[in-house]
Amino acid sequence: MTHDDEAPRAGEAAKAQGHGHSHAHGHGPAAPVSARLRRVIAAVLIPFAVAVLAGLVALWPGGTPAEQEHTGVGFDQPTESARITEVREVGCEDVGVRLADGVRGACAQATVEVTSGENAGRTFTQVVPPDATQRYEVGQKVTVAYSPEAPEELQYSIRDVDRKLPILLLAGIFALAVVAVGRLRGLLALAGLGVSFAVLTLFILPAVLRGSNPLAVAVVGGSLIMLLTLYLCHGLNARTSVAVLGTLASLVLIGVLGSWFIDLAHLTGNTDEQTALVHGLYPGIEVRGLLLAGILIGSLGVLDDVTVTQTSAVWELKRADPAAGWLRLYRAGMRIGRDHIASVVNTLVLAYAGAALPLLLLFTIAHSDVGTVAFSEVVSEEIVRTLVGSVGLVASVPLTTLLAALVVNADRPPAAGRPATGEAAAEGAGAGAAVPAQATSHRRRRRKR
Repeated sequence: MTHDDEAPRAGEAAKAQGHGHSHAHGHGPAAPVSARLRRVIAAVLIPFAVAVLAGLVALWPGGTPAEQEHTGVGFDQPTESARITEVREVGCEDVGVRLADGVRGACAQATVEVTSGENAGRTFTQVVPPDATQRYEVGQKVTVAYSPEAPEELQYSIRDVDRKLPILLLAGIFALAVVAVGRLRGLLALAGLGVSFAVLTLFILPAVLRGSNPLAVAVVGGSLIMLLTLYLCHGLNARTSVAVLGTLASLVLIGVLGSWFIDLAHLTGNTDEQTALVHGLYPGIEVRGLLLAGILIGSLGVLDDVTVTQTSAVWELKRADPAAGWLRLYRAGMRIGRDHIASVVNTLVLAYAGAALPLLLLFTIAHSDVGTVAFSEVVSEEIVRTLVGSVGLVASVPLTTLLAALVVNADRPPAAGRPATGEAAAEGAGAGAAVPAQATSHRRRRRKR
């Protein structure tokens, strides 16, 4: 008998030890945990999931408030589709446009045809000054705002360019790239993205508009997103459950720190035009709670990445070295985690700085000193948002790594002379079961001789 013949027999012997069948399928089990440990994890997560569902039912909005629809103010205006039919150059004085000092050039007058709604086919003109950042061309599709209470000649105005085609094209390229590289896991990630978007648009935003506490809505909605997306993308197993627990603990820390420092710094949350407009349309919305809710939801996506990565790293370390204890796994996982912390925190800070770049430019133009800029409310809000989220991210690494090391090492291998059962037998099939498999093959060779 050759060594090539011994290999499949070794696999058969490993299967025989698991009561006649093996739990180690081709894709590999996510975690070699016992039924006892699964019950412990379930005892923690099931009450949490029940509480999230109860909160979802209690806070369910049932749609956006109908009485506030289409007030005609800012973003609340109804919109229609339109297209540019003509663009011609005109003198700014001829159309009543007064240019700012230092601005030179002719104005453009765009003729726009409304293509949707009850007034489809109506045309109007809009003047574009030479210093406008947005220019128009014939055939270009635009979105127009409609004010039915205004005089007929002022009812329509260009609101924005129609960007559906390029945005949908980019979204298609993104989806193809994710599926091409990630395959089934990439497809599940896209499904998780859809779930997150659905929870945001069907629950979080309408519930806040209905007057529910933004913090309570963010906690329930964020927890629902976390549970659905993590288990959908990574499977219903102990490894994912550890990532869920690590994410949950970090979110609690972010919520506590955020609430404390928002109060300590006397932040109102009402620092931009969008927030002021929302508060004006819906005075019942608690703006400070909206700020804390934004911090929680904004941190959730990066937290998921950190906790899943750390948990997977510990599981793979255990798979590579089954004899490693929890302390050794924790130290090895933290070496990976420290690199992760450095890159993720820098990413988070740069993301917030990029979003606030126009604001920082205004302070630079005003020649404000660093202290004035940093301690103004509008910048302090971003500092609190960034640093509170970063503290939660940093804390999630040791928390999740320690939890993963304890869980993956909690099940002891079966004592000598007793058969392994369940998932422990499946793990043994890949390592410890190889020795009795070889002994069995040697006995069979002696019989044949």
